Amino acid sequence: MKTQNRLFGLSLAFLLLAGLTLAGAPAFAQGAQKGGLDETGPYDVVVGWFKPGIERWDQPVIAVAVENPNRIFIGNADQTATQANAPMLGADGVVLKERSTTSTKPRAEKTHVHQIMVLNGDGKVIEDWKQWDELIVIPHNIEIDPYDPERHLWVVDRDGQQILKFTNDGKKLVLKLGEKGVTGTDQNHFNRPAGLAFMPDGSFYLADGYTNSRIVKFDKNGKYLLEWGTKGSGPGQFNLVHSVSIDEQKRIYASDRNNNRVQIFDENGKFLEEWPNVRSPTRLVVTEDKSLWLAAAAGYNRIAKFDLNGKLLTYWGTTGDAPGAMDNPHAFALDQNGALYIADAWNNRLQKFVPKPGADKARLIAKEFRFKK
Repeated sequence: MKTQNRLFGLSLAFLLLAGLTLAGAPAFAQGAQKGGLDETGPYDVVVGWFKPGIERWDQPVIAVAVENPNRIFIGNADQTATQANAPMLGADGVVLKERSTTSTKPRAEKTHVHQIMVLNGDGKVIEDWKQWDELIVIPHNIEIDPYDPERHLWVVDRDGQQILKFTNDGKKLVLKLGEKGVTGTDQNHFNRPAGLAFMPDGSFYLADGYTNSRIVKFDKNGKYLLEWGTKGSGPGQFNLVHSVSIDEQKRIYASDRNNNRVQIFDENGKFLEEWPNVRSPTRLVVTEDKSLWLAAAAGYNRIAKFDLNGKLLTYWGTTGDAPGAMDNPHAFALDQNGALYIADAWNNRLQKFVPKPGADKARLIAKEFRFKK
């Protein structure tokens, strides 16, 4: 009996140790399913969901904002900005064998068009805001302020050096910050701005961005409040600040993309800490479950989850142009049903992913954190 008890105790200790070891490691695919390499993690890709309605579509989809499952906004870069040898799409969204560099489109067709589009739940284009094509240069980031009952669409026009606020139907421009085509580092000018994040009072933080290497805060009317950041690799410095997100303690998370790290600040720009060795983070989102999700580009092409202490919890993703694979996941957003939309930039498409049956909820992206007003 003593021998049996000793063996039982050793077995229990081994199981507990194994459980602790597994609990401390990133969580990967679980369950009875055999095979697979976890390329799409807890999601299934909806193959060919994005239907641009244009044959030989070759514009990078670089931004996405979701109002609801039947109204999805996308921002598209100029066709001349297409990554070399990127796949082209048919009007029905099917990846063609033809590549962008072999396009036979006349040069006149490679114009500045389709900057902002709206998709329905089937991935079809229902609105093309062509009335703003001449105003917008590159809609690098698009956002809907979650605290705004009128659901205005904000556009960070990177190469146009402007921040634009439109009515939800796209009929009216209601606010413009910056001066089109004019760079600067003062309170009224930008230099290749990249992303936005909102506070409940309507104020917002701007990642400015590719050249200026600063974060700027404005009030709800666009009045300058404060800023921080300079070019470099030290604490509080940036080498391409690409995206910002905010947690319940009003800490600001910034993707310092070319420094391969995430930096955290208080709401007034005081440096708190950094998470190193986070390769080419493009999009950051703090979620309701007190986690931070990010997209990593530059050959990594992953979606990753961290706790708010910087510990990696899980990740998935693979490089390529097959359904579910990615080449520069530049932005992502969720709808109210939990579907995930990824702006797969150098594959010239928006991909839609839906949770797998029985998926581990800890590996699914939770709703973005919002303050309760």
